[in-house]
Amino acid sequence: MYPKNKTFVGALAVTAVLLTSAAQAASGTVAFLMPDQASTRYEEHDFPGFKTEMEKLCPECTVIYQNADADVARQQQQFNSVITQGAKVIVLDPVDSSAAASLVALAQSQGVKVIAYDRPIPDKTADFYVSFDNEGIGKAIAESLVVHLEEQGVSPDAGGLLQINGSPTDAAAGLIKDGIHAGIATGQYKTLAEFDTPDWAPPKAQEWASGQFTRFGDQIIGIVAANDGTGGGAIAALKANGVDPLPPVTGNDATIAALQLIIAGDQYNTISKPSEIVAAAAARVAVQFLNGETPEAKTTLYDTPSELFVPAVVTRQNLKAEIIDKDIQTAETLCTGRYAEGCAELGIQ
Repeated sequence: MYPKNKTFVGALAVTAVLLTSAAQAASGTVAFLMPDQASTRYEEHDFPGFKTEMEKLCPECTVIYQNADADVARQQQQFNSVITQGAKVIVLDPVDSSAAASLVALAQSQGVKVIAYDRPIPDKTADFYVSFDNEGIGKAIAESLVVHLEEQGVSPDAGGLLQINGSPTDAAAGLIKDGIHAGIATGQYKTLAEFDTPDWAPPKAQEWASGQFTRFGDQIIGIVAANDGTGGGAIAALKANGVDPLPPVTGNDATIAALQLIIAGDQYNTISKPSEIVAAAAARVAVQFLNGETPEAKTTLYDTPSELFVPAVVTRQNLKAEIIDKDIQTAETLCTGRYAEGCAELGIQ
């Protein structure tokens, strides 16, 4: 469901402008290749958002969707397959950002446009890049946590932070990591240890966090996790070790599970970034490429013309305003079972 905010209203306006030219587009095949199934967002939000916008802008177009399930070789096979099937534009969220450079080169050598999606491809200039501002996300979640600790009167001498980053093969994770470093640097709190989570896998984040609890114990005053999956893994590790109360833990993606953890007071923050917004933008760029047009770039990243969206930090204090009131999720979805009491406290009904 789309949020009722200025960013989305602006996106609708752009869509309206493009409808006329889109109607002139010859039919074509567009591929939407996503990286993994560890996050539910691709099936639940990204692809539906992309498909819906493509159907509006180019009803005669064929859309192919594939998910590589975190397998680099599988994504390469899928990439080759969609070119064979006649794809003229490929929207690629790479499993491995470095390995994706050769895929971009292959496509461009055959006149196929590549839109890097969510994760950038630093080693080869794609034709366009569409994403949320990943470095800004990392800085926002970390700075939000730092401010919270300061407001709670937590002394820097009390301990330090754990930092759980995303996959080392994901360039977007690297940007989030850089942002987290910048966000932590806005305060006086030290980092006890940090970890790059292979494949963004929550069980691996949980295992690492459990080991750090054994190592540092109550010196852990906060955990900056790069997304909701790794944050959830850290929370599970703390609970398994009997930690109560939990130190504040960050996240990113506003998954249903994370929003419920925030409602319950187990997770401190997340990032609301409705993937449908970015998916719709990728569809608009794809149709412009099919029309032989040059999409307008708002900025440049890794020498690639880009459009980056700025998301919102969500905490318990603004969850109702950012998530419920903007129709991103419903009370019926979030306020089940043990979360009903927290919803009542927050005025969510």
